[in-house]
Amino acid sequence: MLKLIISGCNGRMGQAVAAVCRADKEIKIVAGIDANTIKLSDFPVYASPMEYGGSSDVIVDFSHPSALPSLLSYCTARSLPIVLCTTGYSEDELSMIKSAAEVIPIFKSANMSIGINLLLALVRQTAEALGRDFDIEIVERHHNKKLDAPSGTALMLADAAAAGLKTSPEYVYERQSVRKPRGKNEIGISAVRGGTIPGEHEVIFAGSNEVIEFKHTVYSREVFAVGAVRAAKFLAKQTEPRIYDMNDLLFGEQ
Repeated sequence: MLKLIISGCNGRMGQAVAAVCRADKEIKIVAGIDANTIKLSDFPVYASPMEYGGSSDVIVDFSHPSALPSLLSYCTARSLPIVLCTTGYSEDELSMIKSAAEVIPIFKSANMSIGINLLLALVRQTAEALGRDFDIEIVERHHNKKLDAPSGTALMLADAAAAGLKTSPEYVYERQSVRKPRGKNEIGISAVRGGTIPGEHEVIFAGSNEVIEFKHTVYSREVFAVGAVRAAKFLAKQTEPRIYDMNDLLFGEQ
């Protein structure tokens, strides 16, 4: 049985992961980590991972970038793999993750949805085929509690489009401060926050007299929780220290 720790266990996504795990007979949640230590489920909750001294096989993190240092310290000290689902990391924090991945297996994805990760491949192929003949715009919509903007997934989609182009594009996050025509070397990224929208991403390829649109909509957070649990099962089997992602899970699963 897989022994799992949920970091950010009392948040919306943490609770969604807990619900998926409770329905899976192959998983046991041994502990939760959260700044709010109220016990909402049948496992103990700690403010810091260092407070838990029991055994575990993997951590799933849906918390906040500020929790990263303690999580990586805990995992590297115990050779414990971790699935990082949190977004909004700074460059310094990304460097910390890269360093830790020299010691432990780390699974990192800004979006745990299988559909989104298949969309990334489609966006790259479309950008490669259309080149500079089409303008690329990305619009993402999320609930009003989301902290980072644009979303990590929007940036993943922009990177996928950029990877299909022959020259490096400029990412433009807002247009109201400058009055000028849109540049051909731009990828526009817009963020919308409101209500309880779990997540919606749209990639627009706008050409002369024709438009191609890709859209992915999430109707339940369970989509991300299922992906995270699947990633945890995958990562627990890995022994090579490095950063794994959804491509490894979808196309190289062991």
